[in-house]
Amino acid sequence: MGREISEVDKQWGARLRQARLAVGLSQKALGIEAGIDEFVASTRINRYELGVHRPDLLTVRKLADVLDVPVAFFFAGEDDEIAELLVGYRRAKLSVRREVRKLLAQ
Repeated sequence: MGREISEVDKQWGARLRQARLAVGLSQKALGIEAGIDEFVASTRINRYELGVHRPDLLTVRKLADVLDVPVAFFFAGEDDEIAELLVGYRRAKLSVRREVRKLLAQ
């Protein structure tokens, strides 16, 4: 019998699914773009999204790059606001990032 799926794994998988759908990629396309063999890409991404399996850090980095999200996005837990801020910051122009850092330093 397999291991029980934790809430953390479920949340991580939900973040992956959210980011994948936001960019309009299929599970297979995401897997292939992240360097996963095309014959298992769809199944692997599906299992990550369901929380059945956990990717290693290198795979997480590749997925994040394909989805244009920071690695930390996947680990933001249930805090949607933090997750959105992480993505917004990553995608912002350098000048906007500087302003954000200034505001946060106050």
